[in-house]
Amino acid sequence: MELSVDRLTKQYGNKIAVDCVSTVLKPGVYGLLGENGAGKTTFMRMLCAILESTSGEVFLDGREIVSMGAEYRDILGYLPQEFGYYPNYTAREFLLYMAALKGIPRDTAKKRAGELLEIVGLNDVGTKKMKTFSGGMKQRVGIAQALLNYPKLLILDEPTAGLDPKERVRFRNLISDYAGDRIVLLSTHIVSDVEAIADEVLLMKKGKLVSQGTVSELTKEAEGKVWELMVSPAEAKIWQEKTAVANLRHEGEQVVLRILSDDKPTEGAAPCEAGLEDLYLYSMRECLK
Repeated sequence: MELSVDRLTKQYGNKIAVDCVSTVLKPGVYGLLGENGAGKTTFMRMLCAILESTSGEVFLDGREIVSMGAEYRDILGYLPQEFGYYPNYTAREFLLYMAALKGIPRDTAKKRAGELLEIVGLNDVGTKKMKTFSGGMKQRVGIAQALLNYPKLLILDEPTAGLDPKERVRFRNLISDYAGDRIVLLSTHIVSDVEAIADEVLLMKKGKLVSQGTVSELTKEAEGKVWELMVSPAEAKIWQEKTAVANLRHEGEQVVLRILSDDKPTEGAAPCEAGLEDLYLYSMRECLK
């Protein structure tokens, strides 16, 4: 199975939301990173054939996805950033409703809904109305509906939003187990989630795909660009104004800064091992100043 993206572009008037993106996705988990407005959601909606591209095409095993129609939708699972639901439906009723829209036979749907409620940890509240659910519980129902048809291509837009740390671990384990011979693409602002489960990471900036590779491959791009510096609180404010500070922590009366810089920022700075978050923030470092 192979999803091939060829020069995919979406333009709204003078604004280019997605700019000539090309990539190839094979079975595995892909993490899509980028700041707000980078074009992630627009890109994912085009991959789902929900949004028409201005130019460029997407192919599944050599077949253009729009021309595949229902055949493509049958193998697709999608969780939008904000999914619609009926507040007076119970979680089980909502899953059965979504299963009907996907054309899943009712007997199969009832069994699958029960399995998924158990998987996402909502089996004990499956008969409660969704209007009583917390944001994290609703998000788990959204994840469940995306999995109803055992999709071979699963696209998840901010799936861990609203989930507590325990729920995020459950989600990561679920996706890792599910991927196998399937393609999973998820976007998130939580870099640790991507770092934990992604086989490859795609980094978008201003509509362009600027990097793609494994976590270890990408973190090499940030090697030699991460520094720690201990300063006074007054000096810390000055450093934050003139350079990209990824993190700071207090140690006694001093402040330890994690600075992103191509060159050693000052004589007292010590080099640090780079992580995926460092690369992500380094690519967006103009936003940190």
